[in-house]
Amino acid sequence: MGNLSEVLYKIKPYFLMVFLQFGSAGNYIISMVTLNHGMNRYVLIVYRNAIAALVLAPFALLLERKIRPKMTFPVFLQIMALGCLEPILDQGFSYLGMQYTSASYASAIMNAVPSVTFVIAVIFRLERIRIKEIRSLAKVIGTLVTFGGALLMALYKGPLIHLISSSKSSHHENSAHNSDKHWVAGTLLILVGCVSWSAFYILQSVTLKKYPAEISLSSLICLAGTVQSLAVALVVAHHPSAWAVGWDTRLLAPVYTGIIASGITYYVQGLVMKTRGPVFVTAFNPLCMIIVAALGSIILAEKLYLGSIIGGIIIAIGLYSVVWGKSKDYSSQVPTSMTQKELPITAIDGTNKTVISRPSTNSELSSYMCDGNPNCSIIGSSRQCAH
Repeated sequence: MGNLSEVLYKIKPYFLMVFLQFGSAGNYIISMVTLNHGMNRYVLIVYRNAIAALVLAPFALLLERKIRPKMTFPVFLQIMALGCLEPILDQGFSYLGMQYTSASYASAIMNAVPSVTFVIAVIFRLERIRIKEIRSLAKVIGTLVTFGGALLMALYKGPLIHLISSSKSSHHENSAHNSDKHWVAGTLLILVGCVSWSAFYILQSVTLKKYPAEISLSSLICLAGTVQSLAVALVVAHHPSAWAVGWDTRLLAPVYTGIIASGITYYVQGLVMKTRGPVFVTAFNPLCMIIVAALGSIILAEKLYLGSIIGGIIIAIGLYSVVWGKSKDYSSQVPTSMTQKELPITAIDGTNKTVISRPSTNSELSSYMCDGNPNCSIIGSSRQCAH
């Protein structure tokens, strides 16, 4: 049982991230269908984040009532920034860029996220590069290869691959022809969303250290995104008909994207990010592109070219390289995290404090520090935490 639990512990982050990529792929497809049917993208963003906040709030109140830290002004500002980065900038620009191009194209460009996230993480010293270490080299090379594969998919089409035919192909061909006029603008808009998404990952990982309550933080981010996007939507979509929904994709899209693409995604990626870091989370994004390319050709009748297949193979190679490098980083930290629960805890007579044995190295010490707890202090060879 011990070996089985250890194996499950190790593969859990991989399973969660693969699950998220399938959920994200559905987000691209459903959102594209809804936007093509005339739903205002700002209204979609408001509904998406409002539903996510409503779904997450009860779980946050019940499950994290004892561990949720007090709100501070710096954390509040970070949550407002997170609500602007992902719900406003990323979703807003990505939706518009996707309308100008296609769902599969947008998901391909978004594969620049691991590269941008890695660069930002290095700048803020969340990731360290040691050229002499193979794992650091693997992350750098893998990031470059992944980015190169995404560029190949975007810039090289090659011959058309006939997978499936659709009666709606003529309609989508006309839409694609019209979108060619805005192809460059659409690419730039998606890239802006890409940078915003990367910045969101980094800031979320920083905020989690000060506010280590994943569900509560996710709910607050969605709430902040709802308030900010509502202010924008009331200006650009003030007509009542723009807010109307029915028993169609105009209802399905907000519910699906709110629960899956926002609520569950924020929580799960935050959960994985606490142990594996933001670069590990973004390294799985290329999987979403492959899924969207397959679903797009079937549901949206989008064309699949040889360049997309070659690019997907290259991205898979880069993905493996980055994840391998991150797994080597994590393997050296597993004993520390696995033994954290086994530390001896001894009550001090007449006080309301506990003493926890101090780790032997500074790197181990940092993993045991209380996140955002001002009552923790190091005294001699132990740490004291007031309850």
